[in-house]
Amino acid sequence: MGKKHEGWERRSSLQWCGNFWPQPHYPSPKRVEAGKSVVELEGYESKVVVFSVMGMTCAACAGSIEKTIKRLPGIREAVVDVLNHKAQVLYFHSMVNEERIREAIEDAGFEAKVIEEESNYTSTQICRIHIRGMTCTSCSTTIESALQSLHGVHKARVALATEEAEVYYDPNILTHNHLMEAIQDTGFEAILISTGEHMSKIEFKIDGIKNDQSLSAIERSLHALPGVETIDIYPDINKIAITYKPNMTGPRTFIEVIESTGSGCFKAVIFPNDEGREALRQQEINRYFKLFIWSLAFTIPIFLTSMVLMYIPGVKRVLDIKVVNMLNIGLLLRCNFATPVQFIIGRRFYVGAYKALRKGSANMDVLIALGTNAAYFYSLYVVERAVFSRHFKGSDFFETSSMLISFILLGKYLEVLAKGKTSQAIAKLMNLTPETATLLTQDDEGNVVSEKQIDSRLIQKDDVIKVVPGSKVASDGFVIWGQSHVNESMITGEARPVAKRMGDMVIGGTMNENGVMHVKVTRVGSESALSQIVQLVESAQMAKAPVQKFADHISKYFVPLVIVLSLSTWLSWFLAGKLHAYPKSWIPSSMNEFELALQFGISVMVIACPCALGLATPTAVMVGTGVGATQGVLIKGGKALESANKVNCIVFDKTGTLTVGKPVVVTTKLFKNMSIENFYEFTAAAEVNSEHPIAKAIVEHAKKTTEEQHHSWPEAHNFVSVSGHGVKATVLNQEILVGNKKMMLDHNITISADAEEILAEAESLARTGILVSLDGEVAGVLAVSDPLKPGANEVISILNSMKIKSIMVTGDNWGTANSIARQAGIETAIAEAQPETKATKIKELQASGYTVAMVGDGINDSPALVAADVGMAIGAGTDIAIEAADIVLMKSNLEDIIIAIDLSNKTFSRIRLNYFWALGYNVLAIPIAAGILYSSTRFRLPPWIAGAAMAASSLSVVCSSLLLKNYKRPTKLNNMEINGVKIE
Repeated sequence: MGKKHEGWERRSSLQWCGNFWPQPHYPSPKRVEAGKSVVELEGYESKVVVFSVMGMTCAACAGSIEKTIKRLPGIREAVVDVLNHKAQVLYFHSMVNEERIREAIEDAGFEAKVIEEESNYTSTQICRIHIRGMTCTSCSTTIESALQSLHGVHKARVALATEEAEVYYDPNILTHNHLMEAIQDTGFEAILISTGEHMSKIEFKIDGIKNDQSLSAIERSLHALPGVETIDIYPDINKIAITYKPNMTGPRTFIEVIESTGSGCFKAVIFPNDEGREALRQQEINRYFKLFIWSLAFTIPIFLTSMVLMYIPGVKRVLDIKVVNMLNIGLLLRCNFATPVQFIIGRRFYVGAYKALRKGSANMDVLIALGTNAAYFYSLYVVERAVFSRHFKGSDFFETSSMLISFILLGKYLEVLAKGKTSQAIAKLMNLTPETATLLTQDDEGNVVSEKQIDSRLIQKDDVIKVVPGSKVASDGFVIWGQSHVNESMITGEARPVAKRMGDMVIGGTMNENGVMHVKVTRVGSESALSQIVQLVESAQMAKAPVQKFADHISKYFVPLVIVLSLSTWLSWFLAGKLHAYPKSWIPSSMNEFELALQFGISVMVIACPCALGLATPTAVMVGTGVGATQGVLIKGGKALESANKVNCIVFDKTGTLTVGKPVVVTTKLFKNMSIENFYEFTAAAEVNSEHPIAKAIVEHAKKTTEEQHHSWPEAHNFVSVSGHGVKATVLNQEILVGNKKMMLDHNITISADAEEILAEAESLARTGILVSLDGEVAGVLAVSDPLKPGANEVISILNSMKIKSIMVTGDNWGTANSIARQAGIETAIAEAQPETKATKIKELQASGYTVAMVGDGINDSPALVAADVGMAIGAGTDIAIEAADIVLMKSNLEDIIIAIDLSNKTFSRIRLNYFWALGYNVLAIPIAAGILYSSTRFRLPPWIAGAAMAASSLSVVCSSLLLKNYKRPTKLNNMEINGVKIE
């Protein structure tokens, strides 16, 4: 999810219209031609054509083109991209052709031509893979490089904290199996999580299977269904996993097909949900716990025989009994207990080290394998000398190697346990959907015939479900009957319940409070708003913050450097002992100079911790983005967090950002002898073709004025939308212009002194003056007001106290802009700004040394959102603005800007603390382990304590990041008063 609009074929994974509602999307082309693609859709042959459209500058342009195209017969879908000056149309070629579509666009006042040379679509699919065995950043970097080297991979991201890979690839060149093979070739275990951006997956357990032919028959029947992508069969447990497009088919259809195959002898039920990634994480937790318990069971006898029982006289005599020459029972027992710990329980460290070294890298497993092997094989040498010598006396280090492995396994267990808590925000979101839903069956007249309880995973598009008070909405849709209040705080963070009536949209996972509603389902599975929010948060947690490069760079040299330091430590102490550079009294009675040097060398090797460095950033970003989601602030990854942390200047759009965004007509003054109804008849006929908020306000006012809610306005011919100025059309053979003063002057229309006076008065009151001319003469002036959002001036005041400069940039006139800026407390305002002007102003501020955030909600804000260091989109804005932004304010409240900045500050303070601890730990611990304090204090760090300290350092970094879960919104916001009401 980058800031730039990536490609035409692959739409954003977060496509909302209105308040988090995904726009309809259509299937990807199966066959590519020059400028168009042919797809099979619902039994009819359809085509996709892409036009280059010149002259678009804002949302009004894009909206008018979409509306014009959709009016044509045979149009399935039309999407206009104002940023890239393109329009993509899906149409039935038997009903309409390219030339007719092109003419329609040109009739709307824009230049259009079919794109020939740029229509080579690059199909992109997303695959998520769980990776087992990663221990530090060198592991994730190795896997990332292996994936990036594959032909057909566009982008690959590997996250150490989540132990996942997210790969964008061309499915025409690669399959997910190739990706998994590449990961396994690097020496790690790969488990597929999901594949396909707009795919849903469901698993069925089938009873009645007698042989492989039964499964084959079911597979053939399912493959014949439209929308089915892949079918995976698990014959040993009679399970079938189906990946499908939810807008074309659904799970109830699969059950019907399965149960109708084979004379009805099969029975299909949804396979028990094992929570996917949560199950894998729990598996890993259980695996480390079992390894630790087994290791402990063998290590405790070794510890007792070497450090406790030897001080009990009777037991010591038994342990000292000679078996062969100098080999006593105690040494033999320690050797027998340490061997399974070293080679069976500790096998994972050998495997990890071998895989890393085979790929030319070194990780934490290399350090552990070297350290434990040094201790074990030296001890084995002691055993061998004791067997063949009658006089040899030496100390073994079996307790060192086994205790080292035990403590490291304990540390890994606690680390995996803690890391699981960093993604609890996603787990909570995923668990919002209710387990069951009430499905309604209706007759042709819409009357309810029957209702039944079904598993919510069986809901399909266009189903009608019943939502009773106190229950959760099972899926996205719109209300077709009833009314209620819905608590959407679990998704948007908005505390107040939202009133829902017929025609209003509802979000799956939200809580119905007091009324009964019938909801028609529009989005299911991966297309739902909840799924897309989860996808965005997961994608954000995969993305690396720029500061992560620091740890990645260090990790390349860290392990080799530690190995060199360890060997140097051992050699230095050994040579110093041989050359009598230190007194013999320094050597413990149970050791010689070689063994003392070896202990120092092993301690250095195992105390160094590359894991802590690797986990410092991603764990904090995971918790930070998760907390943001629960606060109603969607942050698209570590880069957005890092940039927001540095913001010292915020540029605000006016309409819909600082203001409510729903302008209303407050005054009308006529200058022509005509009725007010007749005046609005002409005005609405012209403005009904525009998507601009002011145009919609005029049309709504016209409906009230004419007392006709479903009025059929006269048809407007030769409609032209003049970006930033107004509209022009011919209505009932009269030329009508509706727009600002500049538009009138450009068309040589005289503005009377009375009209000028009304315009000036409107501007002084922060209202927008709209002139209406009929046949070259001003017929009237409208004053449109868009009030300031509640709490806007308090937010600006708080930003000023944070030493963040606020600027307003708007396409509105100077009078309105200055008035709104004064009300909000903004000192600098720029008016009459085109979309490119906003982006230019941001670049000027950046050149002056500011780190700039842009807050906007419209398509015309998208260039500025992309140009800014941090783009913040209002949640109720357009999907293109949301896609272009780095941070989405889901509640559309301005105070969430402060939460976003404050949360980023807290997160990066935590990252800095994590790095300080991880680096400080290694800088202090390695010299202590090397024996720097031994000469003055005789303090020596045994290797097993060094191993425990190493495990504790990784755990401490994860726990440090987890403290972000206690984040509270700034106290300044708690003291805000909006319209005299204190906000809590």
